[in-house]
Amino acid sequence: METVTDPHQDLDPEGHFQFRIIVLGDAAVGKSSLLRCFADRPSGGPGGVAAPGPTIGVEFYSRTILMSPTVKAKLQLWDTAGQERFRSITRSFYRSAVGVLLVFDLTNRASFEHVSEWYREAAGDQLPVFVLVGHKCDLVAERAVSAEEAGHLATTLGMAFVETSACSNINVELAFQTLAGGIQQVLGQGILAPHQECDGIRLIPSQSRHQPPAGREPQEHCQC
Repeated sequence: METVTDPHQDLDPEGHFQFRIIVLGDAAVGKSSLLRCFADRPSGGPGGVAAPGPTIGVEFYSRTILMSPTVKAKLQLWDTAGQERFRSITRSFYRSAVGVLLVFDLTNRASFEHVSEWYREAAGDQLPVFVLVGHKCDLVAERAVSAEEAGHLATTLGMAFVETSACSNINVELAFQTLAGGIQQVLGQGILAPHQECDGIRLIPSQSRHQPPAGREPQEHCQC
């Protein structure tokens, strides 16, 4: 599934970035709902998406976003199953991700208590960029984790914290934009750099750099 939504996607004549992002967290915290809301409903609005069925292994989405007037990025989004029996499959994707959306359910305290475990599992020798997401913030009466407590954990782990609701389309865009902005920041600091191979960050050259302008005939050399 691929959704390119930005009307200004051709503003950068030099090409665009491609970021590989993985979404982690316990089963049933709403990872798939967040991804579908972001990939399929980029225009916003109060309506969310219908609750999807459980993810089996890994599913893929993508969307191109504009990070600045001249910089765009295609986000390759990997939705992972939270069940223990799929861990051997999802672990193989950790090393090639440059960004991690670490999701827990604000109405399920156990999913919050497992955040540190997910973080340790995904963090490698070269840390990807993390954003902690407290999902289902619309279920106020059922809330089991306070914003202060979650924010403190995010600070301790060195990441931003965003509360979201795919059902009500609250802060879904913000969560992914925050993650992309964090990746852009480490790029600017030289901590990470694009690779030509199939890695977490790639710089895709613009096709226009390799093609002659449309409608222009090749010039003939003078034979005199």
